[in-house]
Amino acid sequence: MDIARVIFASTFLLSTIACGGGESSPLLSPSPMPQPAPPSGGTSSSVTIPVGAEALGNRAFNPGELTVAVGDTVTWVNTDTVSHTSTSNAAGWESGTIAPGRQFSFTFATAGSFPYRCRIHPGMVGTVVAR
Repeated sequence: MDIARVIFASTFLLSTIACGGGESSPLLSPSPMPQPAPPSGGTSSSVTIPVGAEALGNRAFNPGELTVAVGDTVTWVNTDTVSHTSTSNAAGWESGTIAPGRQFSFTFATAGSFPYRCRIHPGMVGTVVAR
């Protein structure tokens, strides 16, 4: 291989690596976190976090109480203008920060009543009942 080909190949490889191979870099334009698919036979339900939720208390998650079947997935959708969380009161789930326009999903694998809150705004409360 002559020197021109080596330089060309090296430049091409470096530019491909530096540019992420033509794909957008996750550091520059993050993609949404992948949401787990409902298990086979499970369905999906959603809870909306409305605008002004931090002042709504037990009405901050809509619906405030949601009943699902074991194996169903619940997705919390933040339609507010500020960040929130969905945090189980017991060991269960922790969404981390759900920014405006983002969502978080959790699959309920066992039966029970699962109260939760927003860790940022503790007055925001809700319950998921899995049967």
